[in-house]
Amino acid sequence: MYDQLMVELRNEGHASFTNFLRISPAMFDELLARVGPRITKQYTFYRDPLEPGMKLALALRHLASGNKYASMKFGWRVPHNTQSLVVRDVCQAIIDEYVDEVLVCPSTPESWRAVADKFFQRWNFPNTCGALDGKHVACSCPPKSGSLYFNYKGFYSIVLMALVDADYKFIWADISGTGSASDAQIYNSCELKECVP
Repeated sequence: MYDQLMVELRNEGHASFTNFLRISPAMFDELLARVGPRITKQYTFYRDPLEPGMKLALALRHLASGNKYASMKFGWRVPHNTQSLVVRDVCQAIIDEYVDEVLVCPSTPESWRAVADKFFQRWNFPNTCGALDGKHVACSCPPKSGSLYFNYKGFYSIVLMALVDADYKFIWADISGTGSASDAQIYNSCELKECVP
């Protein structure tokens, strides 16, 4: 199934591949080479594991399309409960593989000054260590949490707070805020406050 899908996508051309998975064939191959070992499972007597390429393609398609697992199970021939585990495993593997390379938070006064200098050069904002904002990510109400995750917008959420540099590159992120907390509350309780000079 996976081999046939990849052959068909690659034969249709670069644009079709990119449109389907929202990633170029070259980037897919690089991602698979780096993340593949992390998502490879051992063969057992009970059943053969899904191929790493199949897992990566399935996760990317889910993230790109936003389709529900129940609607994807027929096209991918993978049960919805397995898909939910696959997407979680693939996302965690991508984070584990790339976090130290992609998400580098300044740790010295000099590196913070370099971020501030770039903000001043590019955007004419002096003494700026980054652009910080929070985003509410919808979730189901966790058991016995009351209104802790209920936000002012009227739904349950977890807050993703992130800091970017002058080039929009993420340099810090926190995904632990509860929906009822304000951006200031989350900032005051995070380690970023201690790091910024």
